[in-house]
Amino acid sequence: MTELPTEPYYKLRRRHMATRAVLALCATLAVLAGVYGIARLRSNPADAACQAAVNTAHRIAPLVHGEVAALAAAQTPFRVPDLTFKDAQGRDRKLADWRGRTVLLNLWATWCVPCRTEMPALDALQAKLGGANFEVVAVNIDTRDPEKPLAFVKNVGIGHLAYYSDPSAVVFEKLKTAGKAFGMPTTLIVDRSGCEIGTMAGPAEWASDDGVKLVGAAISDGSSATR
Repeated sequence: MTELPTEPYYKLRRRHMATRAVLALCATLAVLAGVYGIARLRSNPADAACQAAVNTAHRIAPLVHGEVAALAAAQTPFRVPDLTFKDAQGRDRKLADWRGRTVLLNLWATWCVPCRTEMPALDALQAKLGGANFEVVAVNIDTRDPEKPLAFVKNVGIGHLAYYSDPSAVVFEKLKTAGKAFGMPTTLIVDRSGCEIGTMAGPAEWASDDGVKLVGAAISDGSSATR
């Protein structure tokens, strides 16, 4: 003989629906927590100090067109990780070494055809704007033959860029983890405090009128902000 439920059916159904609602709410909260956690990984405690860089990005936004139209201007404050790489003498350098100067940070490799094409423009930009307030910091991330990028730089006549390298390619991985690198080349305009002004995925004619005006405005804005 089948035992009848001790509660009316409608009460059991109501309890079942309430349980399902609670479970659904828990699942939603878990998803939100995961998304929030990812967002936290892509930020850092110093982000709030980078609002000035976002303001600069907004002010120079009208110059993001033509040869530099692919630049993604910063929308939220972000301090670029203090990346470590080597100079031409094999000494450790950090991005923090350039505090007080606006930096155009570029990651490149000899196996990246657009990177090789872009290098003369970066060299020319350094020749035009490089100085006490600005530097193009181009970091090679070839992971095999260390002589190959040096030979390339010499063969194409790069004479104004200092040579920097990271044969471990950790600099790229750190920027990728932060959501700032998706392929090669990757370029970031970084303000005097080490904060992102804008990010470029892919090559650009940085020494063109469009590029020089954009970078020049970022430098000038940064100089004004520190006075």
